[in-house]
Amino acid sequence: MNDVSKAKNSKAKKNTPASSIDKTQFMMKVVTSDVCARCRKCERGLRYLEKMSQPGMIGKGVPCILTKGRA
Repeated sequence: MNDVSKAKNSKAKKNTPASSIDKTQFMMKVVTSDVCARCRKCERGLRYLEKMSQPGMIGKGVPCILTKGRA
């Protein structure tokens, strides 16, 4: 019986909630360089836009702080 109770306890520890930083980042929309080119308000977007301006660069987007949802 001790083996069963240990298994239950180990599962409970693995299901820890995400930190508040991760939760906020998850709520942000991921935008591409064309959105950053129109907006030009945040430093992160400008860095991403500059990086994507290089020939041959492939990007998957950047989290937009201006579209952050409420946690």
